[in-house]
Amino acid sequence: MDRGTVGSASRGRLHVEIRQHGTSAVVTVAGELDHHTADLLRESLEGCVDDGYARLVVDCSRLEFMDSTGLNVLLGARLKAEAAGGGVHLAGMQPVVARVFEITGAEAVFTVHDTLDAALAD
Repeated sequence: MDRGTVGSASRGRLHVEIRQHGTSAVVTVAGELDHHTADLLRESLEGCVDDGYARLVVDCSRLEFMDSTGLNVLLGARLKAEAAGGGVHLAGMQPVVARVFEITGAEAVFTVHDTLDAALAD
């Protein structure tokens, strides 16, 4: 059951919203994820795992840009979530963001879904 927003924060050009969906934390990321804004997402994802959400669903549908710093944040969150018995699922990546994963081969280590609904149904 969706319990609504449990947290929301903005830093510069990035906005992060966290809500609970069953045993998952849904983290919606909007704007630009780069070396100036990455700490906001890092803190949010780590906080979710620390709060007992090992399954993280990152809604990327409103993410307009991501550089290697953002990718490293997601890779770090994946390791922490997997250590807690869960994982990171990525949903709704825009082509410009998906390209970062394709170029680096990182899509092979994440579960990627076309839509948020598909990620939540998995």
